[in-house]
Amino acid sequence: MIGIIFASLLLGMVSGLLAGLFGIGGGMVIVPVLVFLFTAHGLPAELVMIMAIATSLATIILTAISSVLAHHQLGSVLWDKVVKLVPGIILGAVVGAAIAGYINAGFLKVIFIIFLLYVGIQMTLEIQPKTGSADYSKQIDFRVAGAIGLLSSLLGIGGGTLTVPYLVHCRYPMRNAVAIASACGLPIAVAGTISYMVLGMNAPNLPTGSFGYVYLPSFFGVALGSIFTAPFGAKLAHKLPAQQIKRYFSLLIFILAVKLMWY
Repeated sequence: MIGIIFASLLLGMVSGLLAGLFGIGGGMVIVPVLVFLFTAHGLPAELVMIMAIATSLATIILTAISSVLAHHQLGSVLWDKVVKLVPGIILGAVVGAAIAGYINAGFLKVIFIIFLLYVGIQMTLEIQPKTGSADYSKQIDFRVAGAIGLLSSLLGIGGGTLTVPYLVHCRYPMRNAVAIASACGLPIAVAGTISYMVLGMNAPNLPTGSFGYVYLPSFFGVALGSIFTAPFGAKLAHKLPAQQIKRYFSLLIFILAVKLMWY
């Protein structure tokens, strides 16, 4: 178990650095690496994917709190919009976790691979969200938020890559869109984590150290590592060539997607 804690600590340091550099959640890196790590340490094959997703969501709780506080202090979070999105997000996150608990582990992995390829292509082509022509209604907010919560919980991510384009399409400035998305990432992570814990309480073959589908040794390792490196990554973001680094990161995403195909 010491080995997996140490490896998770290193993973947390890398994911925190990337989150600070690019302003994205670490889920898209944490989930595939945890899959490799859990597989290498002999965790049951049928549990590897869902435990990687659940553990990733649990780590996002801490990074989301830090991010929300930072954006709130800058006055960027428009809480009225957050309040409109949260009910749909929570419902979607719970449903997403429930779906993940019932679908085949291989199909769950395919969904995540498709998501990685989607993000990788967007970053490679530098596709930017397009501003829409009108504000959306409460009903549309609820439906879209539900879809974002569902997909985020199903993938083990904070949802920023899904929430920001929607908010920009609703004519919110990018600065506010990112801040609102950060605030929405917290209920996604909390609702998803609790759901995975409850749904996995009686799951067979859970390894020692599990709380439902959340693997605590990796949770603590990743969380601790990311806390120290995220601020450092944010500082580097102002010194390094952003576009060039993004291309390198998109290459990493493609490599993770291809490697995940063979696990």
